[in-house]
Amino acid sequence: MRINQYLAKKGHATRRGADELIEKGFVFVNGVKAKIGDKVAESDTVEVKIKRPRTYVYLAFHKPKGMDTHKEPTSTSDVVTSLPDDLRRLKLFPIGRLDKASRGLLLLTNDGRVTDRLLNPEQEHEKVYEVTTKKPLRESFKEKMEQGVDIEGYVTKPAKVTILSENKFRIALTEGKSHQVRRMVVALFNEVSDLKRTRIGNIAIEPLKPGAYRRLSGKELATFLESLGLS
Repeated sequence: MRINQYLAKKGHATRRGADELIEKGFVFVNGVKAKIGDKVAESDTVEVKIKRPRTYVYLAFHKPKGMDTHKEPTSTSDVVTSLPDDLRRLKLFPIGRLDKASRGLLLLTNDGRVTDRLLNPEQEHEKVYEVTTKKPLRESFKEKMEQGVDIEGYVTKPAKVTILSENKFRIALTEGKSHQVRRMVVALFNEVSDLKRTRIGNIAIEPLKPGAYRRLSGKELATFLESLGLS
């Protein structure tokens, strides 16, 4: 079994998150620092050695359209480097992605426990998007989106859809395949002209303006962590 698959199975992170742990030198197999692509057996001793920060920080960030979620070779602006120096020193990272052409809510933290618990579709944490399409929505659009859409051989899970206007709708998903909403819309003979994520679990984007952020705290944070089994 590939080591990233093994770590995901054991609940340490998603496969992508596991690769990041390996790249940072936090994973050891039989006492030897692991490399991406290594294979392990159940008889091997696999250890994840991370120095946990004393204080966890959780941010809600309103990503503007045109900004990269993560630092890319061609990035002129990304979420983490847009933060003030005092927050950048805390080694925050975005949980999941929001493509460059999209905007809206991102959560950032230095708590590595959150990633798989929030992004794993088996946990069914709801994410809400407001979507504008290039053409008017067909009469059958809501029904087909809610039942599940075949996107290149994968049928999406049932979703909740609210029609807001002739070419705008709100959708609540409990999974997050790559570019899922855009691909679902294309499969139903339309295209997305604007996509905004407005909520993740109990965390809403309001009243943040594009590029702004706020720290999660109090009842809002307690409810969020409880939903992840981290209270």
